Amino acid sequence: MFSRMRITKSTADSSGQIEQLKKELAQTDAVVIGAGAGLSTSAGFVYSGERFRQYFSDFEAKYGFHDMYSGGFYPYATPEEHWAYWSRYIYINRYMDAPKPVYDNLFELVKSKDYFVITTNVDHCFQKAGFDKKRLFYTQGDYGLFQCSEPCCQETFENEEIIRSMVEQQKGMRIPTELLPVCPHCGKPLTMNLRSDDKFVEDDGWHEAAERYQLFLRRHQNMRVLFLELGVGYNTPVIIKYPFWRMTADNPQAVYTCINYGEALCPREIERRSICINGDIGNVLCQLCVQEVSCA
Repeated sequence: MFSRMRITKSTADSSGQIEQLKKELAQTDAVVIGAGAGLSTSAGFVYSGERFRQYFSDFEAKYGFHDMYSGGFYPYATPEEHWAYWSRYIYINRYMDAPKPVYDNLFELVKSKDYFVITTNVDHCFQKAGFDKKRLFYTQGDYGLFQCSEPCCQETFENEEIIRSMVEQQKGMRIPTELLPVCPHCGKPLTMNLRSDDKFVEDDGWHEAAERYQLFLRRHQNMRVLFLELGVGYNTPVIIKYPFWRMTADNPQAVYTCINYGEALCPREIERRSICINGDIGNVLCQLCVQEVSCA
């Protein structure tokens, strides 16, 4: 559908684009937020460096990996070791607040608007920042949910209580065997509700959120809509990026915005109705906020 893409070059001063986006936010009928990993990175959820060493220096010393992602794929010898690692990973990336108030500032910008969020992030930051859970669609799962590894059912299970117990009771990089999570229906091991293969469980809540998202889009398809894409890369562009381009092209009143560090671009077909800002999302949101907010 789209021809050559035009990337917006980085400039020392993006104030003009930010002012244009501020004007669109004020005038739009609805905001559709599409969020990828770059948004959480801007909020301080980084998976290597100092933050990794703060929580996983013992795993790094023993197993030789140097970032959280690598640790998540490591073939641990026992499930007790596997869940010692993953319980810490889930705890700091799901149940701890983001180090920076990026999500809070985003909420301040859109809370009085008719908005909806679709995200590939699984860290639950939107809801913790105050976004209405009925206006959120987590397409790829949630660190806060387990599912059967088989799976024997299309059901998910909240895990906060057991995750906190695993973190508190682990010793020597192992959890007690009695804390290993098993499916209450078939007894098979539970696993994370994360989309990684064809065993991903789309439970009733997932389908209800998907339907609410589609209803929102249909209700606003001929209105002035701002498609606000934040930190979306090219791992799964068919979920957010490509649909945002298509819906902008189909609706003459729509405006597409991409805020991304190093990947702010749009197709030439919608260039005149696009705002591409190459920069840190947190910094841009701070400049957009009319009232004084915290950016630290």
